Amino acid sequence: MDTNTTLSHKNKEPENNTLYMVGTPIGNLDDISLRVIKILKNVSYIACEDTRQTSKLMGRFDFKNQLMSFNKHNGFKRIPKIINDLKKGSSVALVSDAGLPSVCDPGEDLVKNAISNGLNIICIPGPSAALTALVASGMSASRFVFEGFLPKKNIERKKILLEISESAKTTVLFESPQRLNKLLLELKEVCGGEREVHISRELTKKFEENICTSINKMIEHFKDKKILGEITVVIEGIKTLQKSDIDKRFLKEDLLELINAGLSLSAASRYLAKKNNLSKNLIYNILD
Repeated sequence: MDTNTTLSHKNKEPENNTLYMVGTPIGNLDDISLRVIKILKNVSYIACEDTRQTSKLMGRFDFKNQLMSFNKHNGFKRIPKIINDLKKGSSVALVSDAGLPSVCDPGEDLVKNAISNGLNIICIPGPSAALTALVASGMSASRFVFEGFLPKKNIERKKILLEISESAKTTVLFESPQRLNKLLLELKEVCGGEREVHISRELTKKFEENICTSINKMIEHFKDKKILGEITVVIEGIKTLQKSDIDKRFLKEDLLELINAGLSLSAASRYLAKKNNLSKNLIYNILD
């Protein structure tokens, strides 16, 4: 067998009937790989979150290709066409505005459809804001949870924040600059002010900022400041947590929800005491 010939054939890209999930720079365009340029230049066309953003990338590296808008507003309608084109032998690259597609960006449904139709899926690795911030934080990267953007709905948001407060794993999430101060105050409430948190702002860009300190000090750092740029937050996992602490956290959450629903502190405490076979006084004083 001619090994060189075989390898050359296998490395010939792009391949027909293949969907390429392509990672693009999260800020600094010099982070692009040679393979990414090769794929984007030679696929049949590029499905992209924002054609203006992808056009900038193409202009910077001096290549052209046909672009198709594919985002959360029109992506579902575009899937049948892309799948049909792939079946006919086309090669298609899917890119988001920054980072890897399908990570807090549209694309999951397209990939699932391509897999169910027996089509090839190849991911071309690229920068990731979540992993970049995690590595820069110095926190444990062997076990971590990525939450993306937290839900805006109060009940769902509180549930996830409580899970974060009790997790031994490092947590990575995204937040808008306008809501960062609110998030920090929420984290202080559930995690305590001494929990370590790392904030990366404008990763890989000219005004990149990485800060790692306690939640209390982070609140002071950003207090009364106009915050700009994309934000990635890394939260330290809890070191040790006794079962009694976990129970109290859940009881406090339940108590606050009942009070917010209109019950008095006494009535809510009585209800939870009966439900959990505990003394009313224990629950009544849990907010102290």
